[in-house]
Amino acid sequence: MKKVRKAVFPVAGMGTRFLPATKASPKEMLPIVDKPLIQFAVEEAVAAGITDMVFVTGRSKRSIEDHFDKAYELESELEARGKSELLDFVRNMIPKNINCIYIRQAEALGLGHAVLCAKPVIGDEPFAVLLADDLLDGEPAVMKQMTDTYDYYRCSVLGVQDVPRADTRSYGIVDARRVADRLEQVNAIVEKPKPEDAPSTLAVVGRYILTPRIFHHLETVKPGAGGEIQLTDGIASLLSEEQVLAYRYIGTRYDCGSKLGYLQATVVFGQRHPEVGPEFDAYLKSLEK
Repeated sequence: MKKVRKAVFPVAGMGTRFLPATKASPKEMLPIVDKPLIQFAVEEAVAAGITDMVFVTGRSKRSIEDHFDKAYELESELEARGKSELLDFVRNMIPKNINCIYIRQAEALGLGHAVLCAKPVIGDEPFAVLLADDLLDGEPAVMKQMTDTYDYYRCSVLGVQDVPRADTRSYGIVDARRVADRLEQVNAIVEKPKPEDAPSTLAVVGRYILTPRIFHHLETVKPGAGGEIQLTDGIASLLSEEQVLAYRYIGTRYDCGSKLGYLQATVVFGQRHPEVGPEFDAYLKSLEK
């Protein structure tokens, strides 16, 4: 009965919606106040008991590796200036038992291909997939909710939420039937259907727990539009031999792949920030006058 102890972070995308900010810096390094999106995702995985973080990277993504690496010069400077609180924070951004593993995706051939790149590291274990530009704010952490679900049902689990029907063309949409509170059995999954063709409005939102059998299906599925291998198509194929569940997570999603969602997250997390929250909240209220 293997536990979910590995997580895949596909971070090789171009981030074109945030140009020019993402011309030389990954979108996953965009900060929400003072913490980059990728760190939120890693902290969510850590809260779920995951210890191996597998980053599938591409060109211009070196800053992600640097972010989670030891920063000797910075630590020396902080120590010399007596900034012990900042020094402690930098040294302990993630627990000491966490392993960061980096795999290069030579070509951006789709989310399914990015996940497939992680196969040599994942092996025959169940694993999580987290898309960092979906910032999920939940208590307990959304991935912890999903690993608990996996531990009970022992099958692939997709994080889902209802979206407006007009927005189905932006998501993988599931056809599912209810089996328990917040849990549905997936009968089918379709990638970005037109609103009139969508089987429901239940959308997958950047959180997955997958069994290792998904790799077989990603290796055999035909590439879709643009020659890309879609994770949705791999999951659709997996349904022919394994149960897949859709979990309606408890929490709030901020689509930080869009400018509006990014700004919304910045405002919410800015208001609760321990250093500037009260002052920022007062400023926002002053704008209403």
